[in-house]
Amino acid sequence: MKPLVLITNDDGVMSPGIKAVAEAIIDFADIVISAPHKQQTSMGRSFPKTDDVGIIDSVQLKINERTIIAYGVHGAPATAVSHGILELCDRKPALCISGINYGENVGLGLSCSGTVGAALEADTYDIPAIAISLEERVIENQHNSEFGEKQWEQCKRIIRHYARRIIEEGLPKGVALLNINIPDDANENTPIEITRQTRQNYFLFTKPVKRDFSKKLRLQVFEEIDYDILEDDSDLACLKKRRHISITPITWDMTANTKYEV
Repeated sequence: MKPLVLITNDDGVMSPGIKAVAEAIIDFADIVISAPHKQQTSMGRSFPKTDDVGIIDSVQLKINERTIIAYGVHGAPATAVSHGILELCDRKPALCISGINYGENVGLGLSCSGTVGAALEADTYDIPAIAISLEERVIENQHNSEFGEKQWEQCKRIIRHYARRIIEEGLPKGVALLNINIPDDANENTPIEITRQTRQNYFLFTKPVKRDFSKKLRLQVFEEIDYDILEDDSDLACLKKRRHISITPITWDMTANTKYEV
């Protein structure tokens, strides 16, 4: 019997990135695709209590000339993972893969990343996970459902390798997931680095102009890197400064490594 892999994301079940993951591993793994039914970027590991939460739509996806049934869960990425594990999988998955995300997930943005949030949710069920993202240089493309054309081949190569490795070896003790970020110009010769999460925010909000508070507003985002204080071993330096593939082992422990007096 092939190992079972749960595939999810935060861009929605119709994202080309989720199809790319399935295409990369379907020859050596049984797959279940359980992802949000629509775009759910930046939802973190939230569980919104909306009126339609828990509805599951069946959709057909063509994967390597095969038509498979995938599931669009009404809810956040973590919701889709939980329903996938508890209702849609016929056995415990050997691995959960979240992605391939449109846009990098690095630095302090990990706390709001739906891609990482979904992978963390899998870890609560003692399932090893990978969060994988492909750099997107146009910020607006990271938050919509008009999926642009991307070159997925290097992402597929990386995900095949690490999916096989984790299925066979597991993750090291204390590691909840691997957070993989791939530059959009990566090729088969692009170096891979094991990195740390930067302390930089990277994605910042623009201060709104004076406005009517009774009207809705979506804060506008811009990118900013302070190279003067950027940690050389960080995910951000690896991806943006050196244009290498970043793999960051992630853990849950958010306790500061310092003494604090009562």
